[in-house]
Amino acid sequence: MSHVVKLPTVEDTRDFGRRLAGLLRAGDLVLLTGPLGAGKTALTQGIGAGLGVLGDITSPTFVIARVHRPDPARGGRVAMVHADAYRLGDATDPRAEIDDLDLDASVDDSVTVVEWGEGLVEQLVDAHLRVRIDRRDDDTRIVELDPIGGDWARRLADLG
Repeated sequence: MSHVVKLPTVEDTRDFGRRLAGLLRAGDLVLLTGPLGAGKTALTQGIGAGLGVLGDITSPTFVIARVHRPDPARGGRVAMVHADAYRLGDATDPRAEIDDLDLDASVDDSVTVVEWGEGLVEQLVDAHLRVRIDRRDDDTRIVELDPIGGDWARRLADLG
């Protein structure tokens, strides 16, 4: 069952990411989809803030993936891997390029957030959270969270 949230501003998107981070734990895969400029990176910034990780959260489009270690001084409890598969879509075999990122080596020990990874990274785990973000003309974001397997539906119920 999907969970839909309307977020009027970019800051609301970041705040929602902070709240979502409270549900996340090592081994979780969050798959972000939506058009360019929808707010995927803003949501990830909120998740990173909620997880208390080190470093600025910026779009990893050109580096493909970044690892953000937990900052104990900020209450950090788990690392976050932030990947962006946008540029991989043009590859002859994008799944091979995803394999080259070696995300499966860190997936059990971190929260893994992947932008543009639909159809490429779901095999990394048995269950994941798919988050679709759409931006309306007035900049309002409509966020649809789809629990795929595991205990995601229960956890989303705790989100309120």
